[in-house]
Amino acid sequence: MRRRRAGEASELDAMALLCLVPSLLYVLVMFVYPFLHGIYLSLRPPKLPGLSLANYVAFFSDEWQYRTVGITFGLAVPNSVIVVAVALLLAYGMRRGIWLERTITTILVLPISLGVILLAEGILGFYGGRGWFNQAMLALGVLSEPLTLTHNYTGVMLSLFMQQFPFCFLMLLGYISGIDPGLENAARTLGAGSWTVFYRVMLPLIAPGLAIAFALVFVMSFGVFPSAILLGQPAGATRTIAIAAYQQAFEHYDMSYASAIAVVMGLFQLAGLVLIVMLRRQMVMAPTLGGGKR
Repeated sequence: MRRRRAGEASELDAMALLCLVPSLLYVLVMFVYPFLHGIYLSLRPPKLPGLSLANYVAFFSDEWQYRTVGITFGLAVPNSVIVVAVALLLAYGMRRGIWLERTITTILVLPISLGVILLAEGILGFYGGRGWFNQAMLALGVLSEPLTLTHNYTGVMLSLFMQQFPFCFLMLLGYISGIDPGLENAARTLGAGSWTVFYRVMLPLIAPGLAIAFALVFVMSFGVFPSAILLGQPAGATRTIAIAAYQQAFEHYDMSYASAIAVVMGLFQLAGLVLIVMLRRQMVMAPTLGGGKR
């Protein structure tokens, strides 16, 4: 019997490995190889023999280039904080169901069905200088002149929020809804108020999902490209690091320098993820991770 069970276990292990092969090949071909090839290209400047860090030195020596890092962080971090905060507020309020929950959820996640281009056109039509919003405010006498909400920092932030909020909201709503309501009820029975229940009971259980949601939004925001061009100032205030890499690759035809910028971008994203994980560990955690999940 033991030999039979051992044989069955080995067959299951072999089948599991066989099922993993296509996934591993896909990761190697589509992610690992391009990443390593990009690093190799970044170390091979066209006018220098052998491997060199000249592209990285050139990037951090040119203010026009390295200031894109600060601009990108200036978009990614505030947007991530706002998106996660609003999504958490709504998801926490809807965790036990509300009236017209399905209708409200559908409206909130509707931007998922819109592409970035269509979303940008909608923002231009609604928030532009002659858009519906400004026209309505002028007609009501609230404004004396139109607000400048597009082709600047504000326009990019509006686009990023609308793109990423649905994903973050659905992720947090699913995570929070899976927490056993008995824990919350027990805390209230013991006399805890709403804030105490949230901070001492719910937040430690939400923390893992919150960290994942923040990391996802941050990575997507840090790679902002079409929104910064269509709704921002790609040659000025919203010239992100992705735009810098694109210009070197397809305007100056310097793939080596563009690869170096892309590697720098990836390293800063990785640094942001590491910081998020470290901050998550500093949060008050539940005695047993996931112990409150149903």
